[in-house]
Order: sequence, then structure tokens, then C-alpha cells
Amino acid sequence: MKRLFFAFLLLNGLFVLYAQEIITAERYLESVAETYGNIRDYEGRIIIRSGNSTMYGTVNHLVPSFLRIDFTSPASQVILYDGNLLTIYLPEYQAVLNQVISGSRRPSGASMATAQGLLLLRRNYVPAFVTGPAPVPMEPGSNELVVKLRLTRRAGSENFREIFLDIAPDTKLIRRIEGRTITDSTVRFDFSEIRTNQGIPEQRFIYDSPASANLYNNFLFRDSE
Repeated sequence: MKRLFFAFLLLNGLFVLYAQEIITAERYLESVAETYGNIRDYEGRIIIRSGNSTMYGTVNHLVPSFLRIDFTSPASQVILYDGNLLTIYLPEYQAVLNQVISGSRRPSGASMATAQGLLLLRRNYVPAFVTGPAPVPMEPGSNELVVKLRLTRRAGSENFREIFLDIAPDTKLIRRIEGRTITDSTVRFDFSEIRTNQGIPEQRFIYDSPASANLYNNFLFRDSE
């Protein structure tokens, strides 16, 4: 009986230890958010794929909400957000589009890869591992390993029906965001060569549009919406 009792204690201790090592998708996403919470700024390369379109550029982010993308393809195109105003310069049309974005708007695109964006994702989406917490190839044949999460929206008001995150296991930085909309279209953002806490100044997020460009305000929706 004593042997059975001690065996029971041993097994019970091993079970408790094993249970403590289990990582849930929710806890893993929280740890990613904690990583971004310690990032004041970052810069790197970005590739945006939507349908048959592929765009290449450099991305800069500064807390809390500054985001700038300077594209090399399409050349000279710029997307800039300062936490209040979204500005898009389209050199092909010599047009500058401005839109005031209220704080209640949902995160979209590259803005998800920020502490603020991850906070809203955790609030509005339910995370789950795609294959488990162990790193897997980013795509078939790839030597790069990532942790894959699938986020399903809690309510029908979200921009994306589901979102997939590929996360570098060593740095907890997001390598890829793929969103599937309610119309079943897919948008993918790839981040690479990310350098954090570089001391990026706010001046980098000031954009002087070309004097020859036409200006269009409130191109998405009215401020009152």
C-alpha cells in the first residue's frame, strides 16, 4: 500500500508539472503582445500581397500609433498614419488621399503588428494554434520555423473573418499576417529584417506631399460615421 501511495504521489507530481508546461494559444498570443509592449519603435521590410498585386517597401513604427510605409514597388507610393490621420500618396495618379481615423476603428493591415493592434486582436478574436505550440516550417519546403496561430472573430463587425499569424519563436516577432475577409479575399503582410528600438524620431512620420499632387479628403468615410 505504501508503494502504491508513493507511486500515486509521484504520478500526481508529474501531472502537475506537465500541466504547468502546457501553453495555450491565448497565453502565447499574450506573450507576443508583451514583447511588442516592450518595443518603442521598429523598422524593417514589408511585402503586401492582395489578389494578383504584390507591393514591396520599408515599414516604420513608433508607439503609440505612428506607422509609415515607403514603397519601392509601386515606386514612391507612401502610406502614413499618425494615430489620427491616414495619408496615402499615389504617384501614378498624382493624388494624396487623407482620412481622419477615429480610435474606435478596428486595426487593419500592418497596424496589427503593434502593441495597440495586438491588444485589439486579443479583445476581438479567439486564438488557436494551427498545428500546436511547436514551431513548424513557415511554408512547405521552408527552413524557417514559426509558431502558427489562427484567430477567429468574436463578432461579425470585424474587418477580417479570420486572421493567421506566423510568429518567430525566438524573438516573438510577427513574420506574417494573413487576413481573410467576409468576401473570402485574402491579404498577406510579410515582415522581415525587423530592427527594434532604433530611436526613430517623430519627424520621420511627417510627410510633405508633392506640390503637383491633387488632394482628396475623407475618401473612405465621413468623420461623423
